Amino acid sequence: MADTVREIERKYDIDDDAQLPDLAGIDRVATVVEAGVEDLDALYYDTTGHRLAADGITLRRRTGGRDAGWHLKLPVAPGVRDEVRAPLSDTPPPELTALVRSRVLDEEPAPVVRLRTTRTVRVLKDAAGVPLAEVAVDAVRAQRAGESASRVEVPAGPVEARWHEIEVELTGDGDTALLDEVGRALVAAGARPSPAQSKLARALAETGQECARPAPGGAGPGERRAKGSGKRGGKGKGAGKGKGVTAGDVVLRYVREQVRVIIELDPAVRRDLPDSVHRMRVATRRLRSAFRSYTKVLDRAATQPIGLELKWLAAELGVDRDREVLTARLRKALADVPRTLLLGPVDARLRIWSERRRAGSRKEVLAVLDGPRYLSLLKTLHALLEEPPLCPAAGRPAPQVVSQAVLKDYRRLARRVEAALAAPAGRERDEALHGARKAAKRTRYAAEASRPALGRPAKKFARRIKRVQQLLGDHQDSVVARDALRELATQAHRAGEGGFTFGLLYGREEALAADRERELPGRWEKASRRKHRAAFRR
Repeated sequence: MADTVREIERKYDIDDDAQLPDLAGIDRVATVVEAGVEDLDALYYDTTGHRLAADGITLRRRTGGRDAGWHLKLPVAPGVRDEVRAPLSDTPPPELTALVRSRVLDEEPAPVVRLRTTRTVRVLKDAAGVPLAEVAVDAVRAQRAGESASRVEVPAGPVEARWHEIEVELTGDGDTALLDEVGRALVAAGARPSPAQSKLARALAETGQECARPAPGGAGPGERRAKGSGKRGGKGKGAGKGKGVTAGDVVLRYVREQVRVIIELDPAVRRDLPDSVHRMRVATRRLRSAFRSYTKVLDRAATQPIGLELKWLAAELGVDRDREVLTARLRKALADVPRTLLLGPVDARLRIWSERRRAGSRKEVLAVLDGPRYLSLLKTLHALLEEPPLCPAAGRPAPQVVSQAVLKDYRRLARRVEAALAAPAGRERDEALHGARKAAKRTRYAAEASRPALGRPAKKFARRIKRVQQLLGDHQDSVVARDALRELATQAHRAGEGGFTFGLLYGREEALAADRERELPGRWEKASRRKHRAAFRR
């Protein structure tokens, strides 16, 4: 069974004969307690191209010290990593290798570096004796692992490196302000902030092993976005309008970002982290939408099969995500019902209904991520960015090409909204409004992708379309909620329970949907004013 520990630390390089300064009195530090010396022996695993190291990930088998075992470190933010731990075994545990599958694909991680560390530990404590942080002074010896080795007993390679460093890691009630204070004291004593994100990264560099490029769409260790990219599309009115920016540059930037999100969220979905399924599903939709919107930039013959696989993945992820959203909506609705109108075990009925759906959907999501079809999709996405299927228009200046794509999607949205407003009330209108919602998403995503070329006007246009999409989404959520409430009422009836409360909620959802239908013409009129599309008319 794997456990996870959040690791927040800072690393500093020091000279071999450096002395640790007195840290007592810094921030809340009252005492510095000697915690002894540990001898650590760690074997680091990676692919032949060091794909894990390129993305700031480490997988190691370590003996010695207080936490011997397998450790997988996943970056969360600069200086912050989640360490997933598993017991010692001769080969990498499946529960850890599954978390790096989106990076390594079907290549098995093998030993690349052996690190033997003599660690002197000091614990910083407050006046009550509560540990705040640990300061470890490490003497490190790195050796390249034998290239043909596949077992734990790995002969050392011919290249060796040695260095000293300090790690300061938060424990207990410590906070980053304490790390800042300790860091200033260490620097004043001659320490230098380490440019290497991890011991592995430094060991690879100093033993002459080249690091692979980051995973497609990735920004590499310690840099989660390309330098200067900021939020998608940059800032300001003229962001990205520099000379030489082509349609291919703009579209591939957006596509690369979505692929990065899918790859990076894979382990989060497997770990069942909050909102991870939703974010991964959104990335698949954005990517598929880009393929459909920018057919003049990316060859449709190459992207259409990928789009179908992305649609499949989004549907599989949607089973779990839709349950989450629907359950949250129904729980909130129940919370708003006066106690006098809560007749029967309605809360228990909802909980049983949700848990049954969750047990099945969670198992299905994991089966999808472990399956050959998903692996094939990941390989295809890697290959797509290695050799993008660009059309001739990809080499043209970006503003004109992306403007045409956004306007085409907008016209499609306008037709669907008009059709929905004209449809008779009931199922036909519900389906038409759902179709308009999907068209609104596509238009919004196309506008967001165009921001590096068109700047702030594209951002504002996307925001207006998003408001329409949200209204249509609330309407569709009401449609789905009513179907669920009907199912819950049926189950309650069969169990001999009353269905009054579920009927009450059904009526409220019906009234909400009617409100959204009345609001749509006004919201659409504001979003569809001709002046809002001025930046796209070229």
